[in-house]
Amino acid sequence: MDFTLSERETYFRDRVRDFIDQQIRPRQAEYDRQHHAGDPWKVIPVLEEVKAKAKAAGLWNFFMPPHSGQQHVDDTFEFEGTQLTNLEYALCAEEMGKIGWASECFNCSAPDTGNMEVLHRYGTREQKEQWLRPLMNGEIRSVFLMTEPAVASSDATNIETRIERDGDHYVINGRKWWSSGVGDPRCQVGILMGKTSFEGSRHQQQSQVLVPMDTPGVKIERMLSVYGYDHAPHGHGEVSFTNVRVPVENLLLGEGRGFEIAQGRLGPGRIHHCMRTIGVAEVAIEKMAKRLVSRVAFGKRLSDHSVWEQRIARARIDIEMTRLLCLKAADMMDKAGNKSAKLEIAMIKVQAPNMALQILDDAVQAHGGAGVAEDFGLAHAWASQRTLRLADGPDEVHARAIARDEFGKYADWKAERPMPYGGGDVSSGDIGVSR
Repeated sequence: MDFTLSERETYFRDRVRDFIDQQIRPRQAEYDRQHHAGDPWKVIPVLEEVKAKAKAAGLWNFFMPPHSGQQHVDDTFEFEGTQLTNLEYALCAEEMGKIGWASECFNCSAPDTGNMEVLHRYGTREQKEQWLRPLMNGEIRSVFLMTEPAVASSDATNIETRIERDGDHYVINGRKWWSSGVGDPRCQVGILMGKTSFEGSRHQQQSQVLVPMDTPGVKIERMLSVYGYDHAPHGHGEVSFTNVRVPVENLLLGEGRGFEIAQGRLGPGRIHHCMRTIGVAEVAIEKMAKRLVSRVAFGKRLSDHSVWEQRIARARIDIEMTRLLCLKAADMMDKAGNKSAKLEIAMIKVQAPNMALQILDDAVQAHGGAGVAEDFGLAHAWASQRTLRLADGPDEVHARAIARDEFGKYADWKAERPMPYGGGDVSSGDIGVSR
């Protein structure tokens, strides 16, 4: 087993890392000032400036899936991106995860990444021209509308939003929440999942449709906070749809294909989160270590207290193990396909945020009162990571899939009667007691 990075993997990882070090990290204070000045729901100028530089440097749309060498009838290779594999992208995404706004600088931030993949895989030529092109150019933002407040949306078959055919239009009625990205003033289109049928197979009732966000009847009811943070300018909102009419041409793939699309979208999206999460954990352990070697308590540095040696060691071990699992999942997706890698994707989706949360919690503890405040960014990072135990499916759903696969290996196994102590014959009444 060779863990050496290829020349191409190293090339893109290092280019992304260098760009972040030269163009993004030095402007963090400027970004913070602009973000906190005035209305938080705005386009931040420094981000747009850096985006233009990244695009000009060819550091753009890394996540788009490589083409298979064949075109769809209505497609051309112009909707491509940089054509990185999942493994190559994983190394870049880890670097992006180290700074919260870095991903958008490369046009690689959620939910646009997943929405662009949906349009790329399932959209018509007309849908791509109208929505995929401006998304790939970084001119607009988008939202994915799936989760609902009235039902347990961890089971997507519960979704109740109605998409009903009326002549040349679909009429949408329902309510969504945790609609990430809806607070961005550039958010112009949503991909909405609802039901075109309430009968038949539970997994063939759902459909997905493109909804321009300025369509009459679409209303942002409120923006939701995450542990008190509003996450502006990106944000997560609750959105209602009242008799929203969209042309039938806005349907993706076909009626009853929504669940299929969701599965295709969420696989790569789940691992993208995990890639960035490893970057978050690396920043947390760095901040924790620097704090521990620079602070003195009870006559010696905090780093010289054995409890902190144990925590730092555990953090490094967990990061390295999690990275290997993430890279394994990415490599399997590339070589065998997303479906074949579904268990590895599920495992990394459970492991990565839990790993990062523990390290962030230890880092907060190491910083004392400063860790609870926002001076070091640890509290905000913890709040963001905690959402990932719910986003794209809660831990319990993924753990269930992992466990069921494990149980399935032994489905036909029947327990043998245990040999009694001493080897006696149970049928004869001898319990095998040694005398």
